[in-house]
Amino acid sequence: MAMLWKFMRVAKYSKTALSPKVKVRGIPTHSRHSSSKSVPSDFAVNTPCSNTVELLGKAYPQDDYSNVTEKVLSKVGKNLHNKKHHPLWLIKEQVKDHFYKQYTGRRGTPLFSVYDGLSPVVTVQQNFDSLLIPQNHASRRKEDNYYLNRDHMLRAHTSAHQWDLIHSGLDAFLAVGDVYRRDTIDNTHYPVFHQMEGVRLFSCHELFSNIKDGEGLQLFEQGHRTAHKQECHTMEAVRLVEFNLKQVLTKLMTHIFGDGLQVRWVDCYFPFTHPSFEMEINFQGEWLEVLGCGVMEQQLVNSAGAQDKIGWAFGLGLERLAMILYDIPDIRLFWSEDERFLKQFIVPHIWQKIKFQPLSRYPPLINDISFWLPSETYSKNDFYDLARTVGGDLIEKVVLLDEFTHPKTKKVSHCYRIIYRHPERTLTQDEVHRIHQAIEESAVRELGVEGRF
Repeated sequence: MAMLWKFMRVAKYSKTALSPKVKVRGIPTHSRHSSSKSVPSDFAVNTPCSNTVELLGKAYPQDDYSNVTEKVLSKVGKNLHNKKHHPLWLIKEQVKDHFYKQYTGRRGTPLFSVYDGLSPVVTVQQNFDSLLIPQNHASRRKEDNYYLNRDHMLRAHTSAHQWDLIHSGLDAFLAVGDVYRRDTIDNTHYPVFHQMEGVRLFSCHELFSNIKDGEGLQLFEQGHRTAHKQECHTMEAVRLVEFNLKQVLTKLMTHIFGDGLQVRWVDCYFPFTHPSFEMEINFQGEWLEVLGCGVMEQQLVNSAGAQDKIGWAFGLGLERLAMILYDIPDIRLFWSEDERFLKQFIVPHIWQKIKFQPLSRYPPLINDISFWLPSETYSKNDFYDLARTVGGDLIEKVVLLDEFTHPKTKKVSHCYRIIYRHPERTLTQDEVHRIHQAIEESAVRELGVEGRF
């Protein structure tokens, strides 16, 4: 389940040329219990002509929606969640281990299937339409997503596979993978991160069999939508599904973070669940949001072929859990190949306690950039994405310092502060100056801004 409730401005993204030299590996599959169809590895990303991108063995023609960059494409196929002893792999394995042992079928086999090798290239229909997300919903905007073209994109959430997996006949599964979003730049945001999706569907018998006098209870009715239920669900069914969902997630978080964990639930809005909730945990005296969840929209369940069932879904970020559990301060570290980082997570078993020991804290270098905006179609995410493309992981944070409107011309100026800091070494003024100058030049050329530098 994705964080689609964050509404942002519309973007008009200037195309960034793709180099034919970029190489991207494929997507291997590493599921223990049940797995998706594997995606062949060792395919290259290349551009036989300027209007086509080849990714994972398929060619995608570019159009006015194409906005994926070299920097982002270079991350496709890294599959950090499947690299043994990586902190994201540890979190994934902990969740899998908990679900395998806690929830079993009649024959003692795991109830939940796990899919961690699904291709990150999906159709717009899979990412949005199958989840009933309206055509005019803010989450579809180019500002927030990486589109290969109008029909294909890098998935913005693992929910993109929900419909297909339910349609295949599954009623209990976890889907894990890398997801891609255009976003701000700071220590908790990165254009690529990793999600785990959980879905469980119940038949009438499964939901009510352990309830006293449950024989007469039903899943569905012809009613009205309220803040507490959908129009087609009975209140009894919704309450039981909601109770089961919160119980499952409370057990999971307690298993990961330890006994005595305080949990609270906050009502919220997700496009494809109702009612919906955010789960917060009290960790070291601070309330932290860890996941979103809710009762699945019945229209979605019905369209996937499970008309006689009701269910829940949740989505959590692996980086979010790992940063809390291991006290990792910067999301860029997950992409580090520094042995001082990686060796800290080589442990004999997945449940061993780990306290991340920070690498040497290198000093930041700070530079500002100011420019006049080209038009109303400009968005901050355009600049953030450009800065990431040019500066890569040398950029720790970008902050909009000032916004000024000229009293006569009504032109708008933005001033951004860019904080450069390498997580593994000290940067020099000369190399930062070259990068900063390249960002200035690229902003003028790609975004059409008028420099004030």
